[in-house]
Amino acid sequence: MKIVVNGETRDVKSSDLAALIVELDFSPEFVATAVNENFVRAKERRLCRLSQGDKVEILTPRQGG
Repeated sequence: MKIVVNGETRDVKSSDLAALIVELDFSPEFVATAVNENFVRAKERRLCRLSQGDKVEILTPRQGG
């Protein structure tokens, strides 16, 4: 299915947000997520089903100043 991840259109196999994070090689413990501009808490990711055209943001922490 085609979705947009961090502004880039991607073809993915995952059907839920938790699986997508693993598919894209992110560490689930160290990211914040949103689907279609709605924040998704870590414990709710497995329940968050993805659909064609969804817009997903996966954010990792950065250090700096």
